[in-house]
Amino acid sequence: MSRIVFRDLNGIVLLDKPLGLSSNQALQKARRLFRAAKGGHTGALDPQASGMLPLCFGEATKVAGLLLGSAKRYRAQVQLGATTATGDADGEVLERRAVPEISGERLHAVLASQVGRIRQQPPVYSALKVDGEPAYRRVRRGEEVEVAAREVEIFRIELLQHRADWLEIEVDCGSGTYIRSLAVDIGEALGCGAHICALRRDWVDPFQEAPMLSLEQLEQAAAESDAALLAHLLPLEQGLKRFDMIHLDADQSLAIRQGRRVVIPDQSIAETALALDEAAVPVALVHVASGGVITIQRGLNLGPAPAVEDMMPSGNGA
Repeated sequence: MSRIVFRDLNGIVLLDKPLGLSSNQALQKARRLFRAAKGGHTGALDPQASGMLPLCFGEATKVAGLLLGSAKRYRAQVQLGATTATGDADGEVLERRAVPEISGERLHAVLASQVGRIRQQPPVYSALKVDGEPAYRRVRRGEEVEVAAREVEIFRIELLQHRADWLEIEVDCGSGTYIRSLAVDIGEALGCGAHICALRRDWVDPFQEAPMLSLEQLEQAAAESDAALLAHLLPLEQGLKRFDMIHLDADQSLAIRQGRRVVIPDQSIAETALALDEAAVPVALVHVASGGVITIQRGLNLGPAPAVEDMMPSGNGA
């Protein structure tokens, strides 16, 4: 098989991550298809979860942390009556309990108690770092691991379906929320225990309305042409819609690129904004101080777009 020739590529791909792959495995498959020299993902999904996984290539990796702080929507199926070591169906069953008859009023009250800013205990089988190492690795080595509880925000929980020992919910939440932990807490509040049996992420802000693409769709596009594949690459600024935009002239753009301060007419702009040059190309994320003084927070080096090659990329799908 031909060696893959990677290239500088900037942009965002909204991957519909399949079941069974880790977020990093899915990223690497997509990165090879695009032949992107640099890539990262925002907000890892467990192998047992599917749905939207924004992939950032090139300069877009610089804004990945901003997407990590975005709101998200999940659909989760929750199995009542059993708790597991991992909080999902892949974990060893730790305890089984009878599921009582649960009225709709009782169930809605329990769900409502989980909405707002709450304290949540993240699962030990998670990628959270403990002394610089993911917690799940330490647990798998048989080590005792403690993960500190933390405050998260859940904006909304809607009950979609409810059967005797099973329910389906839709959850809008902020960064850092573990739906597995939410299921465990719901089960404890109902007195029967619970775990996640299916989980899907529907969207990550600001991509509520944007379509996702499966790996199979990306593979088909790559087989058709490089142009067809690159058509699925969103510009970096699509991930920064929540920020105000400042349009600079040529002299101001040059000053920002050189790391110098720029003063603009005082206006109602949030402290952090996206600065665009005279061609509307993002130059930097900037801080806007009183008096219209702007300084760089994160520079963006968006050179010319890659040349489109009307051929299958070498090493396609490796």
